[in-house]
Amino acid sequence: MKIGGVYQFTGKNIAVRIQVKYAIKRQIEMHKIEMHQHERSQSERSRNEHKQNKRTKLEKTGARTGKLTGVSLGPGDPGLITRRGWDALGSGAVWTYPVRKKGGQSFALDIALRAGLALPQEHIPLTFPMTHDSEKLARYWLLAAETVLQLLYLGRDVVFLVEGDASTFSTWNHLARTVRALDQQVELETIAGVSSYLAAAAQLQTPLADVDDTVAILPAAYGVEAVERLLPEFDTLVLLKVKPLLDELIDMLTRHDLLPHSCFVEKTGTADERVVRDIVSLRGQKVNYLSLLLVRNPHRQKGERMRGCRKK
Repeated sequence: MKIGGVYQFTGKNIAVRIQVKYAIKRQIEMHKIEMHQHERSQSERSRNEHKQNKRTKLEKTGARTGKLTGVSLGPGDPGLITRRGWDALGSGAVWTYPVRKKGGQSFALDIALRAGLALPQEHIPLTFPMTHDSEKLARYWLLAAETVLQLLYLGRDVVFLVEGDASTFSTWNHLARTVRALDQQVELETIAGVSSYLAAAAQLQTPLADVDDTVAILPAAYGVEAVERLLPEFDTLVLLKVKPLLDELIDMLTRHDLLPHSCFVEKTGTADERVVRDIVSLRGQKVNYLSLLLVRNPHRQKGERMRGCRKK
């Protein structure tokens, strides 16, 4: 209200002004969000149109699109590369391989080079950072997929080097899925390989399963409670990436009298491989990310047989 030529504001008027102020602020923020979404949509539409134009040109000229192959290299021993994987690496395809950061080393590439294979002239590192930030990961997956697609549209075959087996907890799955999301017509192939736990079991001469045994394979990051819940159901547990929970796992194995039936393997198949049967000696130690535990569970009560299997 106006008194003597000067505006005086009551509490009610001030509250109204504050509400109007925040309403305007929200409108501005919503407009910015809408503009960002519109720009991103336009960018994606432009990118998709660009890819479709390339695809159309290829079809008109009869040129082929290259094939993308995930090549499993095994856990570290070059001798475990399969014949099919070896042929793919020597096929003249462009090599791509994962690194954790720009300029970083690639364990998968190291396996191939130690096998005596020459690094081809065309080779490209693809960055896959070690993070749980899903948005950051998605950005890097997209960048890697677009890099590969550029080569494929030029008619070049591309191989992606994978440590271990490409179908098991592998970066290959993210790359292949993203490439296929961008272009469903791209030809993909996955070449199987030897996983770390299979190589470790062979090295230890310890069977993972016999007759009707059951086997569970899981990252230890699911937690000790999750591992304990599996004990009544499985004869063998393969615990991967045990580094963050090793001491807790040792305590759990002690409680269930499984220490004599457990073995720790680090960097299997490499020159730095370490096998430890005295698990307790590892308490408090720092271990490598590439480490696992093989646990046999002889105390499990099995059900009666039914058609070659056992009832739970």
